[in-house]
Amino acid sequence: MAAPIDLGLRAELAVAGLRAAPPLRRGAGAGPSDDGHWTLDGRATTLPMAAGSPWSCAPDGTLTRNGVVVDVDLAPVARPRFYDLETADGIPYEQIARLHGRDVLATTVVQTCVRYGEATRCRFCTIEESLHAGATTPVKRPEEIVEVAVAAVRLDGVRQLVMTTGTSNGVDRGARHLARCVAAVHAALPGLPIQVQVEPPADLDWIRKLRRAGTTAIGIHVESLDQKVRKHWTPGKATVPLKRYYAAWTEAVRIFGRNRVSTYLLIGLGEDPDELVAGAERLISMGVYPFVVPYRPLEGGLAHADGVGAPSHEIVADVTDRVGRALRRAGMRGADQEAGCAACGACSALGTVGG
Repeated sequence: MAAPIDLGLRAELAVAGLRAAPPLRRGAGAGPSDDGHWTLDGRATTLPMAAGSPWSCAPDGTLTRNGVVVDVDLAPVARPRFYDLETADGIPYEQIARLHGRDVLATTVVQTCVRYGEATRCRFCTIEESLHAGATTPVKRPEEIVEVAVAAVRLDGVRQLVMTTGTSNGVDRGARHLARCVAAVHAALPGLPIQVQVEPPADLDWIRKLRRAGTTAIGIHVESLDQKVRKHWTPGKATVPLKRYYAAWTEAVRIFGRNRVSTYLLIGLGEDPDELVAGAERLISMGVYPFVVPYRPLEGGLAHADGVGAPSHEIVADVTDRVGRALRRAGMRGADQEAGCAACGACSALGTVGG
């Protein structure tokens, strides 16, 4: 079992990042990125790569803050062996799916989003930047994902798969292609847990179809429950009323079960911390896991271009502690979801407080 980590230290690292050059790192793309992948006292941990951070890691793993040694065990995650392979068409496996944390394979099955225009784009999002940089492909075919997943399990001990997608114009919001990809992987690797991440489909029957295809858990990410915050930070997604999110979460819990449904809540978007925690507690009462993560100012993001910085580590620690206590009271652990961001936990400090 992983050793306990001080929440204050973990929150400060999550915000300030680390001066280091880890072998496994990721820039741009969907979700939190511009990060390096580590284990911190045995826990999978992703930390922003930050040249100006007071935190630094020496080649031997020694962690220092402003030159003072901090007694924790920090080790880089090795570059996976499946990255050395490519498909018969010459596509590097790394462009189809990537290793996240320590043992999670992740892929964005459609790397474009109908909301990526200047006026509708989520201000923290960089989903299409990796595509523009030539680091990935626009659409991953089911057979390609199967090929990479089989290799990642065999060569690198991958234990779960996360599939996300940019939002489509259809009533499925991207769930149709996700379902095809899940079904193909589930047929080839029936023991591999899979999480999908999708906006609330206009037709909620797609939630049932995703489960029937072989999905283990589902993430329906809202980022904030404050409508004013949503209109500023996620103007396109904010046109989807919160009541539709609640309807989708309710249906997903009915189909997948309690603590098999999650949503991102970002700390640092301007939402009152007390209201953020209260909203997280409402979700927990529904059986939805609120994955609280600090906002990261990602290169290529609109907020980064505006100079919006990360939240204070004190606020991150406070919110994380309170949400973690609520999760413990409810008996909900991210690890119990088997697959997904909460199951991995590397981008959040919730794992340090038993969430």
